[in-house]
Amino acid sequence: MKIAITSSGSDLKSEVDPRFGRCAYFILVETDTDEFEAVENTAAQGMGGVGIQSGQIMADREVKTVLTGSCGPNAFQTLQAAGIKVITGVSGTVQEAIDKFKSGDYKTISQADASAHSGMKK
Repeated sequence: MKIAITSSGSDLKSEVDPRFGRCAYFILVETDTDEFEAVENTAAQGMGGVGIQSGQIMADREVKTVLTGSCGPNAFQTLQAAGIKVITGVSGTVQEAIDKFKSGDYKTISQADASAHSGMKK
């Protein structure tokens, strides 16, 4: 199964980025083989709609579950429409997030847990 973890860097030792739409990278992991790929979030610097654009990147990459710190309403709706599950409250390193996911420590959410535009810098 392919999962994506929002990340501040491009490797498994990087910290989980708490923001979905404005994370620096998505680390895509094939959980069956542990192969991973770092994908720069090209939507992160946009003026608006970054959650939707980031959600579309996940759909285009055929991700099944996203692990992140928080997820706003537009991103959540986009991910949900694509059939992608969302897990929030994730912190630590990307590798720690992968390990906890595999051991079943996380639960998916059924609605957004952040307000719109919450990841924008003031």
